[in-house]
Amino acid sequence: MPGPECGKRTARISSLVARLQQLQRALGGRNFAVLRLSGASLPGARKLTCVLDNWGVHSEAMAHNLLSAYGDALVNHLESSILPLVWNGTAPDQIADVSGFEAFTRRLIAGALTQAGVAFPVRLGAQGNGYVAVIGGELDLTPEAIIDLHGQACQILTDLLAADERRMLPAEALSEREIDCLQMAGNGHISEDIAEKMGLSVHTVNAYLGAATTKLDSVNRIQAIAKAIRLGYIR
Repeated sequence: MPGPECGKRTARISSLVARLQQLQRALGGRNFAVLRLSGASLPGARKLTCVLDNWGVHSEAMAHNLLSAYGDALVNHLESSILPLVWNGTAPDQIADVSGFEAFTRRLIAGALTQAGVAFPVRLGAQGNGYVAVIGGELDLTPEAIIDLHGQACQILTDLLAADERRMLPAEALSEREIDCLQMAGNGHISEDIAEKMGLSVHTVNAYLGAATTKLDSVNRIQAIAKAIRLGYIR
């Protein structure tokens, strides 16, 4: 039987979905998708993943189509601008209209997707970055809608990431030694440097780092450092 924490997370996600559907309806869109950037600290590994959508049984295919068409452009744009991205679809009724507000959006090349869309970039620093996108339909993007809904998109992604971080909090807290080792590793020190500065053996340092990685449910030291920053253990 699902525990109380599972029930709380389900309720939080349901609330986020309702807000995303409201945002979608405000633009006259047919679907929404939340994209999250991973590998932010590794230039060659940066990519977007669809973490929440309402495409239903077609979710995997639609996310693949979107990211295949515009994934690289979305990642590159996220690093340089917070202006919304818009694109027209190939179908006649698939138009993202930003008449009179073109200077405050960026348009992607049309023809890569059947459906039109708008993607609101969200940059939250160490907490996480990504997009809230509305796809499909004849999107009427007035200046007022863009400004208001972009703000809503930022809050939605903030709340989604906060829900994920609460889920990822380790059952066993990190020890002071584990935190110290992670902090120094995050500052760019290798195990030998950490051992020398802390008066420990390299084996012991690696044991602390390994234990912290396990507690943070991470696959390697780099991911553990990133997660420790998001959880507030280190800076």
